[in-house]
Amino acid sequence: MQKRTIAVGATVLLALLLAGCLLLPGKFGSDLVVRRDGTFSFSYKGEIYLMALSKLAADSKASGEAKASNAAKTKAPFSPSACYDSETISERPCTKDEVAQQRKAWADDKGADGDNSGAGDNSGAGDKSAADAKKAQDEQFAKAMLGGIDPTDPKAAAEFADRLRRQTGWTSVIDKGDGKFEVEYAISGRLDHDFSFPSIERMPVLTPFVSVIRRNDGTVRIDAPAFSSSASALPLMSMAKGMSGTKPGEAGAGFPTLDGVFTITTDGEVLANNTDEGAQTDAAGKRLRWTVNGRTSAPPTALVRIGR
Repeated sequence: MQKRTIAVGATVLLALLLAGCLLLPGKFGSDLVVRRDGTFSFSYKGEIYLMALSKLAADSKASGEAKASNAAKTKAPFSPSACYDSETISERPCTKDEVAQQRKAWADDKGADGDNSGAGDNSGAGDKSAADAKKAQDEQFAKAMLGGIDPTDPKAAAEFADRLRRQTGWTSVIDKGDGKFEVEYAISGRLDHDFSFPSIERMPVLTPFVSVIRRNDGTVRIDAPAFSSSASALPLMSMAKGMSGTKPGEAGAGFPTLDGVFTITTDGEVLANNTDEGAQTDAAGKRLRWTVNGRTSAPPTALVRIGR
C-alpha cells in the first residue's frame, strides 16, 4: 500500500486495518469440498470481525485526532489533501468545493496561530480547525473503504449485515456488537472460475479467508491466508500489533480470537499440503484438516489435481 494512502487516515493503525485486514475470522468451522468433476461446495460458520467497527478502531481514531491536533501546531504551506472515489477507492481530483474547504481550514488554522500573542481565547481555534479537517478526511477514506458505509454511523453494523444478507450464500448474519458478527455461509457450484471467500459487494480490499485458484494443468491451489497469525499471512496486522502489544489471533485490544477448524475433502489427487498428518482417507474421499489458532504460524495450503 502506498505511503500517501496510509497517510490519509487519522492514524496509521486505522488505515492499516481498513487497508488489508478489514474483515477477520474469530471462532469458526469451515469446510471445502472439491470434486474431480469440477464441482465444489464451501461453508463457513462462526464469527467474523469488521475491524472498522471495533473498539480498537474507535480508540485508534480518538488517539489519531489528538495527534492531528498536536501536529497542526507546526504550520506548512497549503497543499490540498487527496480525495477518494467511494466506489473504486482510487484517488480522484478534488472538487473546487473540497479544495476550498481544505484551504479555509488551513487559513483558519494559520490565522488563529498568528493571533495567539494577542488573543489567548483563540489559541486552540487553529488546532481544532486542522483536527476537524483531518477527521473529515479520515471519515471520507473509511467510508470509501467500506463501500459507502460510514463507520461513525450508529446504523453502520446493521447496514453491513443487510448487505451480506442480500448476497447469495449468507444464510444467517447476526450483529453481536463491537464489529463482531455471527454468520453462516454456504455455497456450491463449478470451478470454471476462481473462488474467494469472503467477497463482499463494494468492498474490494479484503484478505481472503479462503481462495481456490484453478490452473490450466487440471490442478487447483487452495490457500487460507486469514487462517493464520503469521506476519507473512497478515503483514498489516503484524504492524498493527506492535502498536497494541497484542499478537494477531490473540484476544485483547480489540483483536478477534482466532480459533477454528478448516477441512478440505476431495476425490482428486492431493499433490501437496501443509497439514501435520497429511491426507486421511474416509468414505467421502481424502480429507485434510487444520486446527487454526493464535499459534498457527503457516496458513493452510494445498494443491489438488481434479482433472487433466
